[in-house]
Amino acid sequence: MFAVEEVNSNNSLLPGLTLGYHILDNCGRYPWALQNAVTLVTGEEDGCSLTAASASTPENQTVDKGILPAPLLIGGFSSSSAIMLSRILSPLSVPVISYMASCPCLSDRTKFPFFFRTMPSDIFQARALAQLVLQFRWTWVGVVLPNSDYGHLMVQAFKEELIGKGVCLAFTEVISRQTISSDAPRVALKIRDSTARVVLILCWYTDVHKLFLELKNINLTTCQCSSLCPVDLLYLQVTDRQFLASEAWSTSQALLQDPDISSVAQGVLGVAIRSSPIPGFEKYLRSLHPITRPNDAFLREFWKQEFGCSIAAAPSTSSPSSPSESLDQNVPLPSCSGNESLQGRQHPFTDTSQLRGSYNVYLAVYAAAHALHSLLSCPGGDDDITSFRNSTCSSPKHIQPEQLLQHLSSVNVSTPQGGSFHFQGADIPATYDLVNWQKTPEGSLELVLIGRVDGLDLSLNDSVVQWSSGYSQVPESVCSKPCPPGTRTMPRKGKQLCCFDCVPCAGGEISNVTGSPHCNPCPPDFWSNSERTACIPKELDFLSFNETLGITLTTAAVSGATVTAAVLVVFLYYHQTPVVRANNSELSFLFLVSLKFCFLCSLVFIGPPSVWSCRFQQAAFGITFVLSISCLLVKTMVVLAAFRSAHPSAAAMMRWFGPAQQRASVCFFTSIQVLICTVWLALTPPEPHLDLDFRGAKVTFTCVMVSVLGFSLVLGYIGLLACSCLLLAFLARKLPDNFNEARLITFSMLIFCAVWVAFVPAYVSSPGKYVVAVEVFAILASSYGLLFCIFAPKCFIILLRPEKNSRRHLMSK
Repeated sequence: MFAVEEVNSNNSLLPGLTLGYHILDNCGRYPWALQNAVTLVTGEEDGCSLTAASASTPENQTVDKGILPAPLLIGGFSSSSAIMLSRILSPLSVPVISYMASCPCLSDRTKFPFFFRTMPSDIFQARALAQLVLQFRWTWVGVVLPNSDYGHLMVQAFKEELIGKGVCLAFTEVISRQTISSDAPRVALKIRDSTARVVLILCWYTDVHKLFLELKNINLTTCQCSSLCPVDLLYLQVTDRQFLASEAWSTSQALLQDPDISSVAQGVLGVAIRSSPIPGFEKYLRSLHPITRPNDAFLREFWKQEFGCSIAAAPSTSSPSSPSESLDQNVPLPSCSGNESLQGRQHPFTDTSQLRGSYNVYLAVYAAAHALHSLLSCPGGDDDITSFRNSTCSSPKHIQPEQLLQHLSSVNVSTPQGGSFHFQGADIPATYDLVNWQKTPEGSLELVLIGRVDGLDLSLNDSVVQWSSGYSQVPESVCSKPCPPGTRTMPRKGKQLCCFDCVPCAGGEISNVTGSPHCNPCPPDFWSNSERTACIPKELDFLSFNETLGITLTTAAVSGATVTAAVLVVFLYYHQTPVVRANNSELSFLFLVSLKFCFLCSLVFIGPPSVWSCRFQQAAFGITFVLSISCLLVKTMVVLAAFRSAHPSAAAMMRWFGPAQQRASVCFFTSIQVLICTVWLALTPPEPHLDLDFRGAKVTFTCVMVSVLGFSLVLGYIGLLACSCLLLAFLARKLPDNFNEARLITFSMLIFCAVWVAFVPAYVSSPGKYVVAVEVFAILASSYGLLFCIFAPKCFIILLRPEKNSRRHLMSK
């Protein structure tokens, strides 16, 4: 009524015309709604219906006593009645604008082409609730729904909105209106026993009331000391369950004003139909008086209940008496004085602080007014109906519903408050209020607006929210707590994805965010830190002088070189003795020098590799060992030649094993190794290389063999000389001599060959820097074997048994 009068007073909207209306109530009965709708659109009134319609008439023109056919209806209240009216009136092409029907099915233009609404679809409500859950990072939510299309559609839309966003439903419980007495206790126990701390309730407020009473009976609330009164130890009852409310009960005054459930309902967070102020509406309501509106049966009834007096109905009223008037006919009430007024009187009727459904009605009236204005604003024309039959314009006397439908679908609606909208199919842009049930100092609950959802945009003031726990901290509702950085989630077998275990990331992988579903591998030259939260550069790993292994090998090498030098000094000091002079002392001195280089060349393998160290270490190793083996080989050949020189056939053999020939033989054997190393290092030399494929916190820095063939030739040539020396020494081991050096060479070659045969598989299978350590160990082991097997017995005789250091002793059989 206020909206229509406001439109009529607006000179720019429907100028020269007065918008009329007829209002009736179907009292929640579908047959009445159907009967009255038919009455409105046909203009044929029967004795049982109350007149209600929307019409436009020229200014100052009286309306006939019969009902004019209504080109548009505003109603019904529920989705069921709106579906029924839309289907019945569809053949007549009469547009229907509902202000409370929210069923998503009504958005289907193929089934309901003439339906509009100023109430958002429940799809948008489900999306708003899902945004609320995501906003506070709740991943474990329980749902209680009514056993109706509304409940099941809401849950389905709620689930679809949360797909792939890490939210799971802990439980889904259904409540039926017919079995609420048994359903409420069952659902209350489920809520208490569930690990979900957030519960979404989609039921009607009467069902919610029974459920909250059951929750209170099973002691869901706990007592906590109030921070406001620490001295008096004032305890407050709070609950550790946070309830989310749909618009079906989020603004229910019956629940807010019930003290029996305040301890359970405190902190409820809900989505509500958007509210908006209507300027002048409160003043309009307070100015109402039955004297100025003698035909308003509702106002007379309200006056009687509010002021306890009666006002006689106007004689001209055609409305039947209301049921309450009929019931109270025998109760005498004093007549009203006429001085009664609503000014300054506190009553829910005059409370316009939060207009929700009323604002939807307001928008519906303005949508109808703007559509009529657009329809009637065509220039020219006359009142002949034939001139408008095929036109999108009309005259006030010949408004066709299908013409009004076209304008209603495209018109841009504006309100005096500055708001505007246009219908998008059947719907208008969805907007919801976010409300919070907060406890007042008096102990009662009040509804507080904390934010708004506009389409997909959620704006919320977290600081003003009062949670059910009584604390300012957002409650946590998760099946499993988010995994800290350095771990990843591993779903539990047979459980929902929200229930998982936290598994530490493997070496070389990190997760630097909370709740990461997987660990990310580090780049090849990086490795994970100990917390597995960051990738750090790998540490260069090589055989170093500073580590235990490097120190041990260095000590062994230096010790071997020192012992070799000591033996050389002893031999130089006793160079005239028979033991030193036997078997060519010159080759013995050359062998000791080469053996000392064998010990020292192992030091080149220790330390950070470089281009020149990689080349020099293999060449030094190969040449020094060939020089040592060549000396032993020549000495063995000399022994064999000497013992066979007594035979006439072998007399000429000694001419080929004189001192010059021995030196030449050593140089020849060594020069072959020098040639192999030169060609190898010239073509494909070893190079320093970072082994990034090795999984570990360190990257191995070693000399890699670019050509395996070159290294194989070096080792193969050393092995050939060693085997030849072993064979010859073995043949000469039993020659008659008190001091036969061939036996010493045989033992030394056995040790040498055993070491290098074991070296090959150990070298191939060793990881990282241990490849270098294996080669150094083989060098030192074989060098020590040669040194001790050959020179230990000689030094023993020279130093400890000098009586045996004589020619007669050495030459004896």
